[in-house]
Amino acid sequence: MKPMESAKKNSKSNGSSRRSKAEGFVLCVRNEGYPASLELRKLYPVVRDAAAARHSLLRVIDESGGDYLYPADYFIRLRLPANVKLALSEAS
Repeated sequence: MKPMESAKKNSKSNGSSRRSKAEGFVLCVRNEGYPASLELRKLYPVVRDAAAARHSLLRVIDESGGDYLYPADYFIRLRLPANVKLALSEAS
């Protein structure tokens, strides 16, 4: 099953890297239908997307390096200390 892309013409929004726009991290707890894109128990950067949130979706930077929409209940949002967020952001 292919991940759902952005609502605008089913493509990534502007072609620029979203990594710098990640607002936090989520932990993957389910991956049914997306085993190649999502690894269980792995941290993923999440990008703010209010329209997606209204539909119970999260925009996640997955294994491909692109940001795609996935069901929000596949993840647990984490509150990480600032130094941990910085270390994870620098590593990606």
